[in-house]
Amino acid sequence: MPSMPSRAPLPDEPPEHPAVAPDSSAAYGEHPDQVIDFYAPRGELTGAAPLVVVLHGGAWRAPYDREHITPFADFLARRGFAVANVEYRRGSSLPHQGAEGPVAGRWPETFDDVATALDLLPGLVKEALPEADIRRTVLTGHSAGGHLALWAASRHVLPEGAPWRLPAPPPLRGVVALAPIADFASAVERNVCGGAVTQLLGGEDGYAERLGYADPAALLPTGIATTVVQGRTDTTVPHEVSEAYADAAAKAGEVVGLTLLEDVGHFPLIDPAADACAVVAEEIAQLAY
Repeated sequence: MPSMPSRAPLPDEPPEHPAVAPDSSAAYGEHPDQVIDFYAPRGELTGAAPLVVVLHGGAWRAPYDREHITPFADFLARRGFAVANVEYRRGSSLPHQGAEGPVAGRWPETFDDVATALDLLPGLVKEALPEADIRRTVLTGHSAGGHLALWAASRHVLPEGAPWRLPAPPPLRGVVALAPIADFASAVERNVCGGAVTQLLGGEDGYAERLGYADPAALLPTGIATTVVQGRTDTTVPHEVSEAYADAAAKAGEVVGLTLLEDVGHFPLIDPAADACAVVAEEIAQLAY
């Protein structure tokens, strides 16, 4: 009996591409999830390549690791970028009582890891990607990773005493956040990813106290060039969440670029076969070059 053809993924399902192995990897800590994969730029180089740091999504939940975004990392490398794909500790793999699926995130470990990875990245890149120009670093992330990208670019405006606070803005050319969970109030209102935002902050008991340390919409202005790319038909992270973040930035006196793509869902932004992915690469290039 002939096998049935594979079903094409729906607009808000992950693209079905095989994982792409990195050229090298390096640990930034002792935990197995504290690792960065590196992808060297493909093709002939006329000079040092801009560095794109990728933070994957998956609602900060353990079952979703960096593997699903490796085709996107490889796509960027084939566009001439040096790429660092960062893994970080996420929530438990076990179902969470009273929640939809496994718990989202660990407080404070998820934030500890992103901060540590980016702080150590220049030294790791020097060894793993000598062709990378860290002076032209662009941070990107998808969904929950888009949240982490925006958060990482705002560490210098964290409240005094925050363990991740930087004394000055991080040395970035900019941030391109892809369908990010960027405004926590808007995301909670829409129950994005089944209550993942509240879980990330440790549940209802810790939510109010920790919100100002984790919500990108509360950490503005950053003074760092920021672009948000969002599909209008995204049902995983609705475009209203990105619009709320852009509005918050405007109220703080900062302009955030918002590119809304018609008839585009959540995952085409990181699908090398989708036109939306080429738009993302162009937004990154505009900041990097």
